[in-house]
Amino acid sequence: MSLHTWWLFVMMTFVVSATPGPNMLLVMSTSARDGMRAAIVSMAGCMTSLMLMLSLSAAGLGALLQAFPAVFDGLRLLGAAYLAYLGVQCWRSPVTDQPETTQAATPHSQVAAGSMWAQYRQGALVAASNPKAILFAAAFFPQFLNPEVPQLPQFGILLSTFAVVEVAWYFVYAASGKQLANYLRRATVMRAFNRLTGGVFVGFAALMAAAKS
Repeated sequence: MSLHTWWLFVMMTFVVSATPGPNMLLVMSTSARDGMRAAIVSMAGCMTSLMLMLSLSAAGLGALLQAFPAVFDGLRLLGAAYLAYLGVQCWRSPVTDQPETTQAATPHSQVAAGSMWAQYRQGALVAASNPKAILFAAAFFPQFLNPEVPQLPQFGILLSTFAVVEVAWYFVYAASGKQLANYLRRATVMRAFNRLTGGVFVGFAALMAAAKS
């Protein structure tokens, strides 16, 4: 793989990762509600699933899903159902007014109280809800691989690069969510935010359910 090819991959990945999707929305909304620490835990969950899915794609699962559309459709509909469930949960989340003096302490106490695993699991499930990531990797990554040299080291470089760019964008979205936190102390604003994010998650679910492999 030449340096020019690698830079082309970096630029394309930068654009692809920047596109708002369920992962980015989850990181931003988690940061807004529960703070940066909770958002980082969600990021870790998302990246775990993404790295696993991309690795499975390299192992040939992408070709398997293309060969058996029924399997892909089943995974796609299952993922859409989970995103819809998450959207309904966001929409129905209870809200209360939060005094300014307790705002800074609330996120950390929530995470310390034992919700880290829940945040991590939610991030992993949201990222895993879209099997198109496997097909995307199967179609995208090979374009940057040199067939005349060993494939595994090249794939390792591309996977590491993708992870760095993706995480960088996660932090951009998390920082945006943190800025929103100042406006979410009022119950009316938090309720509107929950319904907006819940509606967007349901919208992602509808798009995924309607999509074809």
